[in-house]
Amino acid sequence: MESLNPVFPVVWQNDHLELIDQNRLPDEYDLVRISRSEDLAIAIEDMIVRGASAIGVAAAYGIYLGAREIQATERALFLNRLEAVAQTLRDTHSTAVNLSWVIDRMLKVARQTVGDVARIKSGLLETAKQIQNENLQTCYQIGNHGRQILPETPQKLRLLTHCNAGALATAGYGTALGVVRSAWLDDRLERVYATETRPRFQGARLTAWECVEEGI
Repeated sequence: MESLNPVFPVVWQNDHLELIDQNRLPDEYDLVRISRSEDLAIAIEDMIVRGASAIGVAAAYGIYLGAREIQATERALFLNRLEAVAQTLRDTHSTAVNLSWVIDRMLKVARQTVGDVARIKSGLLETAKQIQNENLQTCYQIGNHGRQILPETPQKLRLLTHCNAGALATAGYGTALGVVRSAWLDDRLERVYATETRPRFQGARLTAWECVEEGI
């Protein structure tokens, strides 16, 4: 059994970021183009992108977008202005744990990169891509490990999830919903009960949408 339509909420497209607008789901599927760090900050605040991991991945690209906008070629001045970009993004969502450590990691890369400003910018983009891939691989591993500890039963499983811990909250595949996906791909799953979380009904809107998209 194969996944019908994998969901990736944060996608880098050559020179800009594309986000699935999670406020419009499930009624509308809309992609928001982000080319500036300021626009990403607004997208985080407005919950166009949500979920700690997805916010962290988006913020990594946001640091790069902010770096790209800085015209300074003198290293110290560039790093000083990059700190301001980082603070703007950091202030968008104080409870998103991934946001803080991703920003710290990106700033560390900027400080430790040897060479001129152009080299720093290039290193930031590569690091953002690496952070995204690391999170995606972690989600695949969570799904695989979770699948292995699900109970063995004569009948197919019925699983209940709460809120949205799926692809939309991560780089893709999801954490708790990653286990659901893995069970589905193993043909061990009969049904998913997606319960909600107030006030935005992430389970009823987002988890259910993800399952429908992938044929679960």
